[in-house]
Amino acid sequence: MRTYLVTGGAGFIGSNYIHYMFKKYDNEIRIINVDKLTYAGNLENLKDIEDRENYTFVKADICDSEAIMKIFDENDIDRVVHFAAESHVDRSIRNPEVFVKTNVLGTLVMLNAAKSAWELPDGTFKPDKKFLHVSTDEVYGSLEEDGGFFYETTPYDPHSPYSASKASSDMLVKSYMDTYKFPANITNCSNNYGPYQFPEKLIPLIINNALQGKKLPVYGDGKNVRDWLYVMDHAKGIDMVQEKGRLFETYNIGGHNEKQNIQIIHIILDTLQEMLPEGDPRKELVSENLITYVEDRKGHDRRYAIAPDKIKEEVGWYPETCFEDGIRLTIQWFFEHEDWMKNVTSGDYQKYYEAMYKTK
Repeated sequence: MRTYLVTGGAGFIGSNYIHYMFKKYDNEIRIINVDKLTYAGNLENLKDIEDRENYTFVKADICDSEAIMKIFDENDIDRVVHFAAESHVDRSIRNPEVFVKTNVLGTLVMLNAAKSAWELPDGTFKPDKKFLHVSTDEVYGSLEEDGGFFYETTPYDPHSPYSASKASSDMLVKSYMDTYKFPANITNCSNNYGPYQFPEKLIPLIINNALQGKKLPVYGDGKNVRDWLYVMDHAKGIDMVQEKGRLFETYNIGGHNEKQNIQIIHIILDTLQEMLPEGDPRKELVSENLITYVEDRKGHDRRYAIAPDKIKEEVGWYPETCFEDGIRLTIQWFFEHEDWMKNVTSGDYQKYYEAMYKTK
């Protein structure tokens, strides 16, 4: 049975990846989920699989080298999928130090632990061991509005403390691949959306605020463009890179769904109006009048767009979910998990975990 160590598995993309992997492989794999349970980590995301015999949760900080090394010492880890990261741009502008510590130092700790566990006396590595570092398209900077795409060969040009910290972590992974021939890959993805996404991010924020009749904040003129990727398509891409990708390579994972932020908001409002049944009081709350333009974010990149040509040609992956279908799936999930949203926005889930782990 192959053992996967997933960092940040209680977060948005990590938890969706774990769900995807168990759905695909069931009892053929074992997953160890390591998460610090910061504000973005929520074990409710994994409630339905927490009792599986082939699933283990470990509360640990990826910056804690002793805790991470202990996991490798006690388990024969075959795959590392490294999601754990601070990821919100606004938070990075307010507190860059946290991002550098988690995203850079934490990645270094993970690399050193895996290298120590997998390296043979002759400097080569045990067969069939792989480390996948999950990164972002934001490391490439900003594109012109009238064309061009991010390729794996695009020079890095990060513009926020968040993207700079991720670019730094990418460079660390690359240095280990180049220096030690460490068995790894890097993936750089476009903006994800889907179930379990923390509501400070654009799409869940707009869904949640619109249903409550709250203002829908839009940075600047609202015409910043992002490439949107349904999270389960991303999970599939990560799995395929680990199984079919060439070692030491970087693969861009994009959704072919470029849209302006203001377009996203209008699509969400129209879809909510369509999906809410007649007589539901929330239907009257959902309105374009809620849209409120606010001062633009500092260093706000204008456009991101990934060309996923390499992963299509070498691995056979392609985005299966068009945005119109994906947003309906996402909204339907939020309709069916209103308690999850209430617990997250109230912060009750954090109080529960603090109490639970304090007593252990």
